[in-house]
Amino acid sequence: MRRICAVTPAVRFPVSTSLLRRLAFANIVANVAIVVTGGAVRLTASGLGCPTWPRCTDESYTTTPEMGVHGMIEYGNRLLTFVLVLIAGAALLAALLHRPRRRSVTLLAASVVLGILAQAVIGGITVRTQLHPSIVGIHFVVSMLLLLVSYALWRRIGEPDSPARLLVPVPLRTLVRITSAASAAVIVAGVAVTGSGPHAGDADAVRNGLDPESISQVHADLVFLLVGLSLALWLALRAVGAPAAARRAAGLLLAAELAQGVVGFVQYVTNLPAVLVGAHMLGSCLVWLATLSMLWSIRDRHPATSPVHAPPNPTRTADVAPAAI
Repeated sequence: MRRICAVTPAVRFPVSTSLLRRLAFANIVANVAIVVTGGAVRLTASGLGCPTWPRCTDESYTTTPEMGVHGMIEYGNRLLTFVLVLIAGAALLAALLHRPRRRSVTLLAASVVLGILAQAVIGGITVRTQLHPSIVGIHFVVSMLLLLVSYALWRRIGEPDSPARLLVPVPLRTLVRITSAASAAVIVAGVAVTGSGPHAGDADAVRNGLDPESISQVHADLVFLLVGLSLALWLALRAVGAPAAARRAAGLLLAAELAQGVVGFVQYVTNLPAVLVGAHMLGSCLVWLATLSMLWSIRDRHPATSPVHAPPNPTRTADVAPAAI
C-alpha cells in the first residue's frame, strides 16, 4: 500500500534576519520623514492645498495647475503615505516569510501597517475639519505612537523570545519610567503650543484659544523637569555601574534634549521662523527615539553571560518595556 505523506512546502524566498531588521529600520526613518514633511505642509500654509479628501479636488485625485505650489506641497505629502505603506508592507511580508516565523514580530509589523492606514484617515479628517488644531494634534501624537511601534519592531527582531531581565536596580527602572512619561508630556504640551501659535497651515484655520505665552511657559517648565530627570538618571546609572549601553543611552537622551532646548529657545525669541519650527519638529522625533532607546537599554532578553545589577525579585523584570515588546 502506497504511503501518502503531507509535505510542507518550502519557502521559495527566505528572508534573512538582517534584511528584516533593515526594513524595520526603514520604517523608523520613513515615519520621521513624514513628520518633517507634514510640518513643511503646515509651515508653508499648504495644509489646505488639496481642500478635500480623499480627492485633491471634487473632480480630481491629483493636484491641478490652478492650485499652485500649495497644492503640489500638500499632494506630495499625501503621496509619501504610499511610500510608508510600501515600506511597512514589505516589512510585514518579510516577517511572514522569515523562518522561524515569530508571532511577536509579525504582530508588531502588522501594527505599523494598520497605524499608517489609520494616520491616512486622521489626515483626511484633518483636512475635512479645516485643520482644526485638536485633530492636527492627534495626528502628531499618533505619529509618535507609530514611532514607538516601529522602534519596538526594530529592537524585537534583534532579540530572542526569552523573558526580559532587568539590568539595573528597580528604583532606576522607576526613574526611567518617570523620565519617559515626562518626555511624552513634553510632546503633548508642545502640541498645545503649536495649536496656539501662528503656523496653522492655512490663513483661515482656527487656533485652540490658549494663551501662547502661558502654554509656552508650561511647555518650558516640563522641559526643565525632563532635563533634570535625565541628568539625574545619567548620574545614577554611572553611580551604580550600569551597563555601558544604558549609560550611553542616557547620555544621548540628555544631549538630544539640550540641543532641542536650544532650538526651542532660539525659535521663541526670534518669533518662530518656519525653518526653526521645522527643525524643532525633527528634534521632537529624535528626543522621542532617544527616550525609547533609554527604555530598551535597561533590560535584555539574551541569556546572562556576566553578573548584572538585577532587582531582588527577578520574576518581575519582564514588565520593564512596553507590553508589545
